Amino acid sequence: MNHPNKWRILGVDPGLNITGYGVIEASPRGPRVIEAGIIRGRNKKSLSDRIVDIHRGVADVIAAHHPQTVALEQLYSHYERPRTAILMGHARGVICLAAAQASLPIQHYAATQVKSIVTGNGRAPKSQVQLTIQRELHLEQLPEPADVADALAVALCHYYLARQQIA
Repeated sequence: MNHPNKWRILGVDPGLNITGYGVIEASPRGPRVIEAGIIRGRNKKSLSDRIVDIHRGVADVIAAHHPQTVALEQLYSHYERPRTAILMGHARGVICLAAAQASLPIQHYAATQVKSIVTGNGRAPKSQVQLTIQRELHLEQLPEPADVADALAVALCHYYLARQQIA
């Protein structure tokens, strides 16, 4: 069980091939990374197999680290590519299912909001997000791949906004 002054946030950057995740723990001393990584959908397998992999991976992270909240990046897709949005919706759906099965609240954040809150620039390139996450979370190395940095950024965005509301 987590200490009463500490709470954990699972940040997720959804993707059908690579889903980034990051668990941060918020405490009076500030946020720290508990675990971060990627969940791979088996590229050459069917859509069904890939979403099963994503669901299992997220459920495993939830079971292992007991977050109190899931912070999830919202879909962003160009109107010219509705198929991409539909396919990505499958990934987000099974992530939401895993959170709901664990009775966890989900907070949804637009990528531009996450970038704005974390870096100060809503259109920050991935490299800037990676550097900011490395600095803010006192990581020895740049979080790689960028999906991991994006997931940590979503978690950190939620941390900052929740801290603001408490204050």
